[in-house]
Amino acid sequence: MNQREAYECFVELHREGCFVLANAWDAASAVVLREAGMQALGTSSAAIAYALGRADGAHAVSRDEAIANGTLLGRASGLPVNGDLEDGFGPSPDDCVATVEAAIAGGLAGLGIEDTTADAANPIHSFDAAVARIAAAAKAASGRIVLTGRTDVLLHKRGNVDEAIRRMVAFAEAGADVLYAPGLLTMEEVRKAVAAVGPKPVNVLLGAWQEMAPLAELAPAGVRRVSLGGALFGNMMGQLKATATRIAAGQLMATTEHRSPVNFNALFG
Repeated sequence: MNQREAYECFVELHREGCFVLANAWDAASAVVLREAGMQALGTSSAAIAYALGRADGAHAVSRDEAIANGTLLGRASGLPVNGDLEDGFGPSPDDCVATVEAAIAGGLAGLGIEDTTADAANPIHSFDAAVARIAAAAKAASGRIVLTGRTDVLLHKRGNVDEAIRRMVAFAEAGADVLYAPGLLTMEEVRKAVAAVGPKPVNVLLGAWQEMAPLAELAPAGVRRVSLGGALFGNMMGQLKATATRIAAGQLMATTEHRSPVNFNALFG
């Protein structure tokens, strides 16, 4: 599908119910997730960085590399793709606008821009700067690509739930289409965030730190999207290590226990 079709499909997914945004990292994982029944994919800044032998959240992966990864996922899967584009690859509103334009040119259906700075000593933008960045991105994105306004104050311990929700509300008012604050711990906190920004969609992140209800409970609570972040990549690396450890110990048959669900050579050839 072309970018416009991907955008319209992605918008429709947010209208009602609750869907999973599965984060892939290469063409093969994108196809497997499509075959599993996923309706949309996201990139994962952590998975991209780690696969390249780089650190996440430190501008070690460029804007072009991150968007090219999303383009690849969309081309391989035929699904709408949301780009995990971190802080918009620069401190200024103009940087965020450039990232929006590049994401559209790359065929992405959506993108997320965070209030992070890629500076470990001062990891979160001030409130006013964060809102200005989202406002500029939203103006560029309007009607062309789904913009998620994300605050990481909870992940970086630079604010409490009330501060996270304050930023979500401000991002919504600035024009973000979807709101996202990873680090919400309980359904009570999720419901509070949903009520604050409604009727705009809220994304929640699957995480070991939180009380994660089934989709059947999240949808009535107003959650429209659940993203998996780096969870699938981490799960695959864990399985790889466990299998390789058994093989190294002499259990050679361990490699035959899980076979590829797709004939990649036929598909990509």
